[in-house]
Amino acid sequence: MFASAGQEAFFEGHVHALRVLGGVPRGRVRYDNLKAAVAQVLGLSRARVETDRWIAFRSHFGIESFYCRPGIDGAHEKGGVEGQIGYFRRNHFTPVPEVSSLAELNEMVEQWDLRDGRRRIGSRPRTIDEYFAVEQPLLLPLPTEPFETGRVFTPRVDRYSQITVRTNRYSVPVRLIGKRVRVVLHASHLVVYDQNVEVARHERLIAKAGCRLDLDHYLEALIRKPGAFPGATALEQARSAGRFTPIHDAWWTQARKVHGERDGTRALIEVLLLGRHIPHEHLVAGLATALRAGALTADAVALEARKAAQAEDEPVPGLPATGPGGPSGTVTFLHEWKLAHLPPDTRPLPSVTPYDQLLRRHRTSGGAQREEEAQ
Repeated sequence: MFASAGQEAFFEGHVHALRVLGGVPRGRVRYDNLKAAVAQVLGLSRARVETDRWIAFRSHFGIESFYCRPGIDGAHEKGGVEGQIGYFRRNHFTPVPEVSSLAELNEMVEQWDLRDGRRRIGSRPRTIDEYFAVEQPLLLPLPTEPFETGRVFTPRVDRYSQITVRTNRYSVPVRLIGKRVRVVLHASHLVVYDQNVEVARHERLIAKAGCRLDLDHYLEALIRKPGAFPGATALEQARSAGRFTPIHDAWWTQARKVHGERDGTRALIEVLLLGRHIPHEHLVAGLATALRAGALTADAVALEARKAAQAEDEPVPGLPATGPGGPSGTVTFLHEWKLAHLPPDTRPLPSVTPYDQLLRRHRTSGGAQREEEAQ
């Protein structure tokens, strides 16, 4: 299932269905007169002017399309499909399932589909899966080369470090301002490329005139102008998405008290830049530990975040545990950490006894010389 109903979703749904089937049907596939496939219906006949991308798609997979008559005249031509949709809706979508994401709903649909394959229709002697096992070897093989189901755009990045795709705006890194980038729009997300290198990925906006900003794209500009950080739209969206947590806010508040408004905000931005190399959950753990210890620098947060990452893998000698049950609010300085990793020194402690003997000889020879002078 997809949040959008455009041509990209139509193509991606086909790709997923053909992969599940394990091949392409040899016979004709019935379609309604949807805009993703049909550009124009030519009278009451079955002749259609198909869209260019749909012609390319079905030619790639070897699909033979067959279109139902429009309106009530073609209602009987798709009764079986409508009946199965009604069965699935009544048995699985009534009442409407409560999920936290579309991915969770799709996982549920996959499980329902597997269970439906084990049922019998009416009084038939075999299950759906058993009947399909007879037909599956008759399918045409899937093509080896993939088909790009997304739609490609080449917008120019504006002075706000944003691009416009289908009336919606998305952020990209500020270094790309003024450049033209390549965007591949999929059913649920879009990917931005600069010279074939992925530079941004966003969840697709469905409504019109929306805006989706990634705070990370603006950090290089904000560290030069930290005064713009508190009121940034990207910051509000990061809060709403849960990427900028209350721990971030608490650390930021303390940093501003200690370092001042400007330097405290710059310190927080330096911490956010660490997120490009450190996983988000480890960075939040490092912020929490550094906050309890009163260590309000990006270096301290980086050290505690790496300790949290190491604690998940295996205990590190010389480093206190930072996971559940371990001591909290501790900061290990870098030189202490290095000393803890040195091999044990088994050499005996140095002695100054030989030098004491030289001192005694010096005093003895000095006294004899003074006696000779006195005589």
